[in-house]
Amino acid sequence: MSKVLVVYSSLTDNTKKVAEAISAAIPGSELASVDKTELDELKDLSGYEAIIVGFWVDKGRADPKTLKFFEKLKNQTTAFFFTLGAYPDTKHADDVASSTEKLLTEGGNKVLGHFRCQGKVDPNLLEKMKKMLPPDHPHSQMTPERQARLDEAAKHPNEEDFQKAAAFARDTLSKIASK
Repeated sequence: MSKVLVVYSSLTDNTKKVAEAISAAIPGSELASVDKTELDELKDLSGYEAIIVGFWVDKGRADPKTLKFFEKLKNQTTAFFFTLGAYPDTKHADDVASSTEKLLTEGGNKVLGHFRCQGKVDPNLLEKMKKMLPPDHPHSQMTPERQARLDEAAKHPNEEDFQKAAAFARDTLSKIASK
C-alpha cells in the first residue's frame, strides 16, 4: 500500500474542495492511503511514496505559499493540481502547467501528471486589481468576455470537476503502482 500526501493551498476554498475530491478518491483504492493537510501544517515529507500538491493560481503561477513549499520539495514523486479563474483549456492554463512542471523537475522531482480546474475568483482580488492597475490594463477592465468568464468561474468547481479530479487521483495512483 502506497502512502500518498495530498497537500494544498487555498484562498477561496476552490483548491481545498478539489483536494478533498482527490483525497476521497484515494482511500477507496487498494493502491494508497492518504494524509491530507494544509501547507501550514506540513512538517515532514519523509515516508511518502508520492506527494500531490494543489494550489491556486496567482499572477500566472502557483501562489506564494506553494512556491515556498516547492523549494522544500526535492527528489520526490509528485503530481499537481491547480485552480484558476481562467478557462482550464487556455494557453494561460497551459503556461501555468508547464512552468509548474519545470519548477518541480528542476528540484529533481518526478512529475506523474496534473489536473487543472476553473474556480471562482476572490471578489476582493478583483477589486484590488481594479484599484492597483492602470485603467488600460486588461485586468482592470470588465469587458463582456471577462464578465462571462468570471460568471462561468463562479460555478466551479462543480460535481463534474470533482469527478474529473477523482479520475486524476486514480490515474496518478496507477502510475505510482507501476513505477
